[in-house]
Amino acid sequence: MIQNLPVFTVIIPMITAFLIPLIGLWRRRYCCYLAFFSILSIFIISVFLLNSVVDSGTIHYHLGGWEPPYGIEYVVDFLSALMITLITFICLLTVIYSKKSVEKELPDNIIAFYTLFMLLITGLLGIVITGDLFNLYVFLEISSLAAYALIAVGEKKDALLASFNYLIVGTIAACFILLGIGFLYMVTGSLNMADISTLLPKMYTSRVVLAAMIFFIVGLSIKTALFPLHMWLPNAYTHAPSVVSATIAALMTKVGVYVMIRVVFGIFGIHFVTDVLPVTDILSVVAAAAIIVGSINAIAQTDIKRMLAYSSVSQIGYIVLGIGLANQTGLSGGILHILNHAFMKGCLFLAVGAIIYKTGIRNINDFQGLGRRMPYTMAAFSIASLSMVGVPPLCGFFSKWFLALGSIESGKWIFALVILLSSLLNAGYFFRVLEKTWFCKSMHSRRDEAPKSMLIPTLILAVGCILLGIFVSIPLSIITSITDTLL
Repeated sequence: MIQNLPVFTVIIPMITAFLIPLIGLWRRRYCCYLAFFSILSIFIISVFLLNSVVDSGTIHYHLGGWEPPYGIEYVVDFLSALMITLITFICLLTVIYSKKSVEKELPDNIIAFYTLFMLLITGLLGIVITGDLFNLYVFLEISSLAAYALIAVGEKKDALLASFNYLIVGTIAACFILLGIGFLYMVTGSLNMADISTLLPKMYTSRVVLAAMIFFIVGLSIKTALFPLHMWLPNAYTHAPSVVSATIAALMTKVGVYVMIRVVFGIFGIHFVTDVLPVTDILSVVAAAAIIVGSINAIAQTDIKRMLAYSSVSQIGYIVLGIGLANQTGLSGGILHILNHAFMKGCLFLAVGAIIYKTGIRNINDFQGLGRRMPYTMAAFSIASLSMVGVPPLCGFFSKWFLALGSIESGKWIFALVILLSSLLNAGYFFRVLEKTWFCKSMHSRRDEAPKSMLIPTLILAVGCILLGIFVSIPLSIITSITDTLL
C-alpha cells in the first residue's frame, strides 16, 4: 500500500478541486470542510511516506506500470518526502485559518478560492514528487496559474495589476524552463531526471547542455524571485488576500528553490556546476546581493505586508546562498532554511492577516500598543520576528549558523559577513515593529483577539519556530542524508 501512496498525493487534491464547485452549488460553507479533510488526508499520507523513506529508502511509483525512462515516474526520496510533509502541514494550517478570513475578504468568491487553492496544492505536490522533467513543468504551470488567479480573486485593482504582472513575468520564466527541458531532451532523448543525470556527463562540453543550464537558472531565478529578477514579488505578496499571501510566501518560492536544487545537483551534477560552468559561484554572489538589497528595501517600507515581501527577497537569498556554497554544511543550511522560513514567514503573514481582519491596520506606524489589544497574535508575530533576526534558540539562528559555517569552510568569509550584516538589518526593521507593538501607549485598552480558527494556526507556527530550533537535530538528520545524496 505504501508503494501506491505517491499517486494519491496528487489525485486527492485534484479530484477535490473538481468537487468543490459542485458542493458549492449546494452548500457554499461546505467548501472549506471538504478542502480541510482533503488536505488532512494528504498530510497523513505524507507522514507515512516520510516514515517509509526513513525506514526503507526511496519509493518509486511508475504511472500506468510503464517503466522509466519511457513512462512517468514518481519518486519519493528524503528531499521530496520532507517537502511533501512541509507543504501539506502548512496548507492544513492555512485552510483552517482561511474559513473566517475568506468569509470576510472574499465573501463572493469562496467557491473560486477553495477550487484554486486545491489546484495550487496539486501543482506544488506534483512538482516535488515527480521524477519526469516535462511532468514537472506541467505541475509548475498548474501551481503558477492557480497562484495568479488566487492573487487576483480579491477583485481589487491593485491585486489585479499585481496578478497580471506576475502572469507576464511567470510566463517568461516558464518559457525559459521549457526551453531548458527541450534542449536536454534534444541531446539525451529522455525526460526522466535520473536517466538524464546518467547521460549528461558525456555531453558536458556541448553548447546545447550549457544553454540548457543557463535557461534553467534564469527561469527558476524568476520563479523563486531571486534578485534582481524579483520585481513581481512585492506587489503580489502585498495585494493578495491574507491567506493567499501566507501560502505563497511560505511555499511557492520554496518549491521553486527545490526545483533549482534538483536541476543543479540532481540532473547536471556537482562537477558540472562547479568546474564546467561556474553556476554555484554566480549564484553565491547574486544571493549575497539579494540578502542585502532585500533587507534594505524592507527597512524602507511602512506597509507591513510590503515589508514582509521584501524580507522574503532577502530570505530567498539565504537559501540560494546554500546552493551556491555547494558544500555539505552550506547546503544543509540552505535546505534547513527552506523549512524554517516556511514556518517563520507563514506565521508572520498569518499574524498580519489576523491584525488586518480585526483592525484593518496595515501601516507600521499604527501598530502602537497592539500587543495589549491582540496579545496572543502579537506574541506569535514577535517569536517569528526574533527567529527571522536569528536569535537563538529559535530556528532562524541555526540555518544562518550553518550557512555562515559553510561560507567559512569554502574560504568565502565575505558571505559570513553578509549574513551577520543582514541579521543586523533584519533586527532594524523587525524591532521597530516590536517597539511600537509592545512599548508604545495603546489607543485601545480593550482586548480584541482574532477568532480561534485564525489564532490557533498562527500560534502553532510560532511554537514550531521554537521547537525547530530546540530540536534542530531531528530535521538535520534527514537533511544530512539529503546533502550526502546530492553532493
